[in-house]
Amino acid sequence: MASSAPERLSPRAREIVAAARELLEQEGPEALSMRRVADRLGIRAPSIYKHLPGKQTLENALVSDGFEELAAAFAPASATLDPIGALAVAYRGFARSHPHLYRLMTERPLDREGLSPGVEDRAAAPILAAVGGDADLARAAWAFAHGMTILELNGRFPAGADLDAAWARGLDSFRPGRGGSSG
Repeated sequence: MASSAPERLSPRAREIVAAARELLEQEGPEALSMRRVADRLGIRAPSIYKHLPGKQTLENALVSDGFEELAAAFAPASATLDPIGALAVAYRGFARSHPHLYRLMTERPLDREGLSPGVEDRAAAPILAAVGGDADLARAAWAFAHGMTILELNGRFPAGADLDAAWARGLDSFRPGRGGSSG
């Protein structure tokens, strides 16, 4: 069976993904349907299936693009004096700038087989490096960042809560010498 991983998509399929991204960014994941994407492109929905086998492939392409964007946003963090803090700023900034894509990436099971090969690892590598290569600590740091982020996006913190202070306090536990990796 041929792979439908996003990097193997045709130029026309990439146009479809771009139209889907616009729709996603404007209206959220619930608005993402093949019919709505086709309408945005001025074509009939069945035409999309000539380029993408289904909605899951479309979503996988969007998620892969999101991971690539995160990897690019994370890349400069390792060159800072505080890579953990820089990664958190980049992560939170990405989610706040692209809340619907962020939710698509994080609120359902991840179809790793359908993603661009290595894209998840590229996004995770700077986090892993920042905690000295400790995969469990990297997962814990990601879980903290995701929890803080999704609660913020969903308006779950009380009005006036100092989220920057909460982030700083939580991130301290992942920094080397303060409860985090010593490597």
